[in-house]
Amino acid sequence: MALLGVVVNVILSVIKVISGVVGNSYALIADGVESLLDVFGSLIVWFGLRVASAPPDDEHPYGHGKAEVLTVFVVALVMLGAAVFLAIESIDQIVTPHKLPAPFTLIVLLGVVVVKHLLFRRVLRLGGELDSTVVKADAWHHYSDAITSAAAFIGITIALIGGPGWESADDWAALLACGIIAWNGISLFRPALLEVMDTAPSGEIEKEIRAIAMGVEGVQVLEQCRIRKMGLDYYVDLHVGVDGKLSVRKGHDIAHAVRNAIRAAKPAVADVLIHIEPEDDMDDDGR
Repeated sequence: MALLGVVVNVILSVIKVISGVVGNSYALIADGVESLLDVFGSLIVWFGLRVASAPPDDEHPYGHGKAEVLTVFVVALVMLGAAVFLAIESIDQIVTPHKLPAPFTLIVLLGVVVVKHLLFRRVLRLGGELDSTVVKADAWHHYSDAITSAAAFIGITIALIGGPGWESADDWAALLACGIIAWNGISLFRPALLEVMDTAPSGEIEKEIRAIAMGVEGVQVLEQCRIRKMGLDYYVDLHVGVDGKLSVRKGHDIAHAVRNAIRAAKPAVADVLIHIEPEDDMDDDGR
């Protein structure tokens, strides 16, 4: 999907830059530059996913999942950089007299908005299915590009309707879009920061894992349930309370049964570390 984004962005950026030059629309040229930055972002996403999907090794026993969240930081920085660059250029165009854009640029922008919106929805759906922060980040990158193109479309429309004296309308619209792009970039930082800090995921997955563990025969109580997300996978630490009179072998078997049950029900869980304790040594409320 990231490679599809690269191909689409290359084609769109070339079309927008050429149309902007021929049609005398700096907003369209700037939009093309932003699409080129999207190409860079999609390549970074593709590279990050390849690294994150690599299996564990001696130096990385927990896998390479952190590469995904680091990739999100890079994509967010690219979005912020694009917002700053386009804002500076938009302001320069506002204060610099120039001709009205050509009407055909509206057709180009309308096509770009449609393509980008469809790509955004497809990538965002894939990111939700994979529960991938970096894929979702790439989706919002496409969305920010659609916003830029839509703002340019509105600005050019106002300029053409207003006629002489309204030439800078598309530049003001592009400036507004820069703020939206910057906001999207900042918004990407929060989930990435939470993940890199090993912040616990939503309480729903913890409830599901606790219910699965409690359904295993021999499990009498659960004390701690710690979950962290690393790339596309989850890692779980559980303290399981069992009958203190059981043999070590029986306790070991229960631990394996809990682990297998969780991994079978939740494929996204890469590993479960279980600590077996006598039930009477644990808290009464099981937490």
